[in-house]
Amino acid sequence: MLKVAVQMDHVATINPRGDSTFAMMLEAQARGHQLLHYTPDTLALRGNMVSALAAPITVADKPKGEHFTLGEAARIDLSTQDVVLMRQDPPFDMNYITLTHLLDKIHPKTLVVNPPAAVRNAPEKILVTDFPELMPPTLVTRDRELIHAFRKEHGNIIVKPLYGNGGAGVFFLQEGDHNLASLLELFEQNYREPFMIQKYLPDVRKGDKRIIIIDGEPIMGLNRVPADGEARSNMHVGGRPELSELTKRDLEICAAIAPALRERDMIFVGIDVIGDYLTEINVTSPTGIREIKRFGGPDIAVMIWDAIEKRR
Repeated sequence: MLKVAVQMDHVATINPRGDSTFAMMLEAQARGHQLLHYTPDTLALRGNMVSALAAPITVADKPKGEHFTLGEAARIDLSTQDVVLMRQDPPFDMNYITLTHLLDKIHPKTLVVNPPAAVRNAPEKILVTDFPELMPPTLVTRDRELIHAFRKEHGNIIVKPLYGNGGAGVFFLQEGDHNLASLLELFEQNYREPFMIQKYLPDVRKGDKRIIIIDGEPIMGLNRVPADGEARSNMHVGGRPELSELTKRDLEICAAIAPALRERDMIFVGIDVIGDYLTEINVTSPTGIREIKRFGGPDIAVMIWDAIEKRR
């Protein structure tokens, strides 16, 4: 039996039907592991001790509202745990980065999944730029002149914040659209970081494929097809999921990035592929494993725990 603490957004707020963290908790419980639940805002560092206000949790594969029972919360020393699952959603901001520094103090004696330093040094939209040969034409900048020149070169473009998630703040601008200047003003007011600008890939109409990778090995794809009138395919904004076998190109992309993932000891990763191009490498709180199982694919939570237990 392992002692497992799960750092996540409060369990009451999740949708158990589609939540990957919930699937991981169900599998841990089925294996007899002892589960604690805490939210990131309760983390504390005093002296050499990293603690959190954590409560025992029992999970059940039932509708929202019936899916968990929490015990009495108490402040615990996280170094007493065997595993910490770092599963809160982005945005990947200074708060998120600070939390990785705190968890660094207990890892690897307590195994943090994914490793906090590796997550901190590999933001999803930055790590992917290590593989420019796999990406669509991409520009990361706040420089308006460069953005306008990129748009003139490529026509239809996507503009998105560098550290967002779930499709929030992602804009599709067609060639000739007159809103780019206004959009950049809005981004400049709301984000201190550079922005990511990419050539629009028409293949997104066929879907944006999430590929789950466990310990560097590709497992299965979940294609997310945008709703009518929507450029984004994220399930948070109405994308329709469907199981998808991996193509030759998908496997080439996975093989190309696998050494970098293994070097960072990334256990659970989700990459996004549109057509022939890699667009993101998700290492913070990848999703999709509930849908893959529901559509007849493998139970990826089992594979994740196999990988964790191998390290413990």
